[in-house]
Amino acid sequence: MLWKGRRQSDNVEDQRGQGGGLGGGSPGQFRIPIGGSSGGRMSLSSIIILGVIALIAWGVFGINPLQILNGGGGLMPGGGGQITDNSGSQDGGTGAPASDEMKQFVSTVLAETEDTWTGIFQSEGLTYENPKLVLFSGQIRSACGFASSAAGPFYCPGDRKAYLDTTFFQQLDQQFGASGDFAQAYVIAHEVGHHVQNLTGVLPKFNQMRQQMGEAESNQMSVRVELQADCFAGVWAHFTAQKGILEQGDMEEALNAAKQIGDDTMQKKMQGYVVPESFNHGTSQQRQTWLVRGYKSGKLSDCDTFNNPI
Repeated sequence: MLWKGRRQSDNVEDQRGQGGGLGGGSPGQFRIPIGGSSGGRMSLSSIIILGVIALIAWGVFGINPLQILNGGGGLMPGGGGQITDNSGSQDGGTGAPASDEMKQFVSTVLAETEDTWTGIFQSEGLTYENPKLVLFSGQIRSACGFASSAAGPFYCPGDRKAYLDTTFFQQLDQQFGASGDFAQAYVIAHEVGHHVQNLTGVLPKFNQMRQQMGEAESNQMSVRVELQADCFAGVWAHFTAQKGILEQGDMEEALNAAKQIGDDTMQKKMQGYVVPESFNHGTSQQRQTWLVRGYKSGKLSDCDTFNNPI
């Protein structure tokens, strides 16, 4: 990824080395699991309306949104070790200067997502609110409560911030076999995808309703939410490629990362067998499929995980 020399976002908060206390707050973290063009594009407002209707129907009336919306169309809305950036510089998780290259990379990727989503929202007559991305080491307190590096990267709807332990990318490489700077960019873009869902009202409704859902039902809905975030990451990659920033092999890096953090692949690695009913992010194939889908078209209508088979 040709990221050096490009604009860096001012929305990165560096809390590495500061630790974090055990905090309260509401549940609802959306995490990566570990251990605009027109022309046929469904409008963002339509996705908001249909997504919320589908979620309300599921939670209040017990009706599968696939059954409701298939009659008239279709729609439905993931992530510690030492970190290595694309230049080989390392941070041991004990804090690093604000000018370190890893932070520069993260800030640049975040800036690229800001530019892309600002444009998409503007095309729909809406205003995109930039999220904050918090770099931390070891543990952190967010509006969603306390989290440690073992939980991996996550997005908290309560404070509209994405959280990334600075050690995750090396774990992605060494433990999961997903190397490359664009694999790292995919992780960031996925969490930003959750921010888009939060702004459109999908995450607040899901968080509200899953308190009343059984585990199996909640997992099924969670998979659809996560796959849409993967597709949104693909939409971002589509427009990033149009800028000429991507290098040969970049999308392969992202697809490999999506494969390595699929529920089935991770369960096989960690316990030797899979339990499909416990999936809450999607299989490797599903994650790759939806990432590619967003990447190929750049259209929000192709991120319809609510009503389409996944």
